[in-house]
Amino acid sequence: MDVIVRPTPELKGEIGALSSKNYTTRYLLVAALAEGESTIYFPAHSEDSDAMRRCIQDLGASLQEDDEKAVITGFGKHPRNVKELNVGNAGAVLRFLMGIASLSEEVHFVNTYPDSLGKRPHDDLIEALGQLGVEVEHNEGRLPITIRGGKPQGGKLMVSGEVSSQYLSALLFLTPLLEQDSEITVTGDLKSKVVIGQTLEVLEQAGIVIHAAGDYMHFRVPGNQVYQAKTYTVQGDYPGSAAVLAAAAVTSSDVTIRNLSEDSKQGERAILDVLRSMEVPLTHENGDVRVQGNGKLKALEFDGDTATDAVLAMVAAAVFAEGTSRFYNVENLRYKECDRITDYLAELSKAGARVEERQAEIIVHGRPEGVEGGVEINAHYDHRVIMALTVVGLRSRQPLVIKDAHHVAKSYPQYFDHLKALGADVEWVK
Repeated sequence: MDVIVRPTPELKGEIGALSSKNYTTRYLLVAALAEGESTIYFPAHSEDSDAMRRCIQDLGASLQEDDEKAVITGFGKHPRNVKELNVGNAGAVLRFLMGIASLSEEVHFVNTYPDSLGKRPHDDLIEALGQLGVEVEHNEGRLPITIRGGKPQGGKLMVSGEVSSQYLSALLFLTPLLEQDSEITVTGDLKSKVVIGQTLEVLEQAGIVIHAAGDYMHFRVPGNQVYQAKTYTVQGDYPGSAAVLAAAAVTSSDVTIRNLSEDSKQGERAILDVLRSMEVPLTHENGDVRVQGNGKLKALEFDGDTATDAVLAMVAAAVFAEGTSRFYNVENLRYKECDRITDYLAELSKAGARVEERQAEIIVHGRPEGVEGGVEINAHYDHRVIMALTVVGLRSRQPLVIKDAHHVAKSYPQYFDHLKALGADVEWVK
């Protein structure tokens, strides 16, 4: 389905932040890897987190859920021998489970999104699993992928961090279950280090011991560990909230988002610092973020590596800033659901934004007067692109039509409902 986004001068109201997708998928996984019953309060519901729910059940976990919590009985280090897994379009779920699947004799990951996840590379993880004695059959590093494992061996291994931190996270979930101790060395420049901090936080909560160097480039992992059944509470999601905050920043607004922890380890919390730097009136107290926007923003420069999933929303806000903004160290955006640099900037240009790309940079020449809009744009099946383009549509002179906007459900199914509740003029069309 498509969405029409019409110019909306004013947003007002309160919403609760979505539960974190990143934490939910990690908690679901460690609960499945535990022997016993774990409880997760306020888990996220999205296509990605539902993919993890579906796959851990296929692998032998039991799951019961109500409106408040999910109760999971795990399979420990003995996943069920299942011939096929379907992760949908969830890259992190695929990569995490490629590691866990190596504990099984053979698992085939199907390719149901050939134009999105099917295009994304996984070579670095495939190579690392090979160092553990796991045989991987693949299509030039891409789906479909078959894992032939059974008895992966710990030891010394190396993994590149150049494309994604998810490869390293996959190994950190797997190696504590192996009989041998492991040493993991990261080669190249590790992307999204802050997300590794989230993985380590969840592993520690699950009773796993990992000795990490301060720069996250070397890890010692004792073997023969056991994941403990625990109770977890999922915090509010900064990546999804970033787009709503950007929408409030570019309009006349009085918008409050609840349940965004001040001490969260989510790198996307930087959206608050970015908006303050852009001189957007903003307060953050007792988990409530309040934006009282006046539509006036100043340009800035920002290192996007620490807040990857909020960069597109920041760029959308910068489209209307006074001056030229620069977002650098963002090359890993090219290896997401789409090329979030080339593809996204092409759509922004259609709407009337003045943008330039470098291999690892996005340059935005702000247009405080707004952009023309009045075009149909392609979201490239990417939830972050959909959300960010919506922000631009709110300040366009003519409506934007965003194709295939239903893919926002990958991480934030309620996104358009929340915007409408705040007064945004958005409409679903077939």
